[in-house]
Amino acid sequence: MKDSLARIVFCIFFGLLSNTVYADPPMAPFYAAVMKMSPDGKLGQVIKKEKIKSAIQGTQAWKIAYISSDVAGRKTISTGLIVAPIGQAPKEGRPIMAWAHGTTGSAQNCGPSQITNPTAPLNEYFLMDGNSWSDYGIPNVEQFIKEGYVIVATDYQGMGGGGRNQYAVAGTNAMDTINSARAASSMKEVGAGKKTIIYGWSQGGGAAIAAASLIDYQALQGTTADNLQYLGFVGLAPDDLAAMLSRPADEADANKILTGFSKVNAANIFSFSHYLMLIWGNEAAYPNIKMTDILTVEGARVADQLSSNKCVHVMADSLNYAYGDQYQTLLKPQPINSMAWVNALIDGSVKPVKPVAPVVIYWGSKDTGIPPIMHENYQKKMCSLGGNVATIQLPGEQTHYTTPGSSAPFYLAWVKDRIAGKPLENGCPVN
Repeated sequence: MKDSLARIVFCIFFGLLSNTVYADPPMAPFYAAVMKMSPDGKLGQVIKKEKIKSAIQGTQAWKIAYISSDVAGRKTISTGLIVAPIGQAPKEGRPIMAWAHGTTGSAQNCGPSQITNPTAPLNEYFLMDGNSWSDYGIPNVEQFIKEGYVIVATDYQGMGGGGRNQYAVAGTNAMDTINSARAASSMKEVGAGKKTIIYGWSQGGGAAIAAASLIDYQALQGTTADNLQYLGFVGLAPDDLAAMLSRPADEADANKILTGFSKVNAANIFSFSHYLMLIWGNEAAYPNIKMTDILTVEGARVADQLSSNKCVHVMADSLNYAYGDQYQTLLKPQPINSMAWVNALIDGSVKPVKPVAPVVIYWGSKDTGIPPIMHENYQKKMCSLGGNVATIQLPGEQTHYTTPGSSAPFYLAWVKDRIAGKPLENGCPVN
């Protein structure tokens, strides 16, 4: 009875029993203004910027909005953050570190640049020293500043810049990250040059390794900053759906794959919150798939309302309150249009193209969020194409959430060597 009453309250509150149309959550003036803008301009073009106070000594910082695009070739607007050293830049310009964040949500107000103190070092919700309702900040920002780098951190499209976020569509997230580097290179105030490293964690790790294989997109001319020099890509427990899914032979095969995929992602309510965002985001990316192919009508409404208004942790709380152990009732007993869905999930992930520069992946033995088999499969695929990919197990018993901190001593040195142009041994296993 209690569970039933909670569901009724939830449905009324979220408009599931009415035809109420809900607007985006309230936004700070910078983002509210950006959401009214059109994505007209060159890729990477900064269309709005606002200088903000930086928490890092000796730096200056800006919130930015810039032109990006998605896997369908549609122009979009992404927001983000730039932190740069104060003072004269070297003649060749400062190297660029482009950060791709992990999952914070998919609503307009979930972009990490919107936090009160966004320039701080990475602060994680789940860790004991977390001090916010969401992850925010930039890993090793202080160390990178000391090395003289410019750091740019995308929010991804749809997380402050209007439009519908394509959560976990790694190709789109990668384009947002590439265009953030173009935006940084184009801003005279920060003194950025062409040398670029992309690094990311979890969802953002997927964006980083996806960016490594978007060679044609990197090479596009007529952007606001052409010919960036990509020197390396760092994936901290990266998410790569293409490494876990195979192309279905027919609809029956696709049904089996998608049913299994749904089962894995519905293992607990927190994972299911991510899955609802993934379904919602992929529908935005690909017109030939619908949420109701996988979710019930009620499930699609819940996914739409929560994904567009709540960030990931509070989204999980709402699901838990309303559905408890009945959340799986939001899934259809059997999905439809499965072939289109599986192909979309693969197409939106990492392309089977040799990375343009070395890739290094760090992972922990206690990571239950991203299975390490993903990294092994990715390495095998890219090494077979001639790529240089290393996967490194972190010492101790590292979880998904301790990976960014525990990997820092390793990738800080790796990044410095790539920017310095030092030779690197091939990280692929020797057969």
